[in-house]
Amino acid sequence: MTLVVKLGSSIVAADDGSLRVGVLDSVCAQASALRRAGEPLVMVTSGSIARGIRILGLETRPRAIDELQAASAVGQGALFREYETRLEKGESAAAQVLLTAADVASRTSYLYARQTLRRLLEWGVIPVINENDTTATDEITFGDNDFLAAQVAIMLEARLLVLLTNTDGVYTADPGINPGASLIERVSDFSELADKDIGDRTSVFGSGGMRSKVAAAKMASRSGIEVRICNGTVDGTLARAAAGESAGTAFDIHGSPESGFKLWLRYAKPSSGRIVIDSGAATVLSQSGSSLLPVGVTAVEGSFEAGDAVDIFGPEGIVGKGLVSYSADEIRRIKGMKSGEVLELMPHASEEIVHRDYFVLS
Repeated sequence: MTLVVKLGSSIVAADDGSLRVGVLDSVCAQASALRRAGEPLVMVTSGSIARGIRILGLETRPRAIDELQAASAVGQGALFREYETRLEKGESAAAQVLLTAADVASRTSYLYARQTLRRLLEWGVIPVINENDTTATDEITFGDNDFLAAQVAIMLEARLLVLLTNTDGVYTADPGINPGASLIERVSDFSELADKDIGDRTSVFGSGGMRSKVAAAKMASRSGIEVRICNGTVDGTLARAAAGESAGTAFDIHGSPESGFKLWLRYAKPSSGRIVIDSGAATVLSQSGSSLLPVGVTAVEGSFEAGDAVDIFGPEGIVGKGLVSYSADEIRRIKGMKSGEVLELMPHASEEIVHRDYFVLS
């Protein structure tokens, strides 16, 4: 099974934008050693914008989207070459793979991306994945690629996701502010972190922080994947995490693996609107695994088309997420109707607004 390792901007670049040569040497050497030992491995990297800023000689991180995209365009190829050179020294071939949130939101693109990554792994290649910032828009602030790494791990049904940062893991408080903070070595329940000030600080060139890493860990662990957040600046950390030895903060698996389609629906497909249902429909959906019928719908919010994903809310809050068989306007016409009434109005329509096979509970 595959190991996915994510390198944050704080690992790739120092605060002045210069490449962390020693850290990158160490991580790539460990990655190559793991691959030679038979471990299929994918690297997800941040840092193309930081690399571009350094090459261009900019004094600060740009704020405008087009400036960020331009900096990424300069840094993207240069950053990959740094990985490629180091992995080749470890007798590993590298492949550059650029993805955006739109790529994984489309089921077809998602499947093609998964197929390509699996083929590269079969060939013994280490894919180096980065977000394609030059064509993304708001995705540039997508959590410093933490969520992308989690989605790649889910896509490949990885055995382990390792999020490398410049701290030893998750602390009881922000160690940069509170010197009395202590390392949390294992998280068995995410509610344990609810009252912890784990901090939002990141590097000068990063856009994530510890909270985005914990959110990514929750996403992956709910999908049956073990997660480690640990210090990539310490030599040997990746190897220890891969071997199951003590390293950083470990997150226990919190859920049973779902089908690939439902994992994609849960985490990769964005919601385009909201359907509000009554308490009876909420109970049936959450307890009986049934489909959502028009009779249980009380309101529709937003504009969406058949095949889009929507969030489904009951009186007590969100129930789940599903792909709809009708557009928003069509659901407004048939909400509250019994199946027979719907078929009289729309003879060739689907009986379900959301079929149980295209629904996931929250």
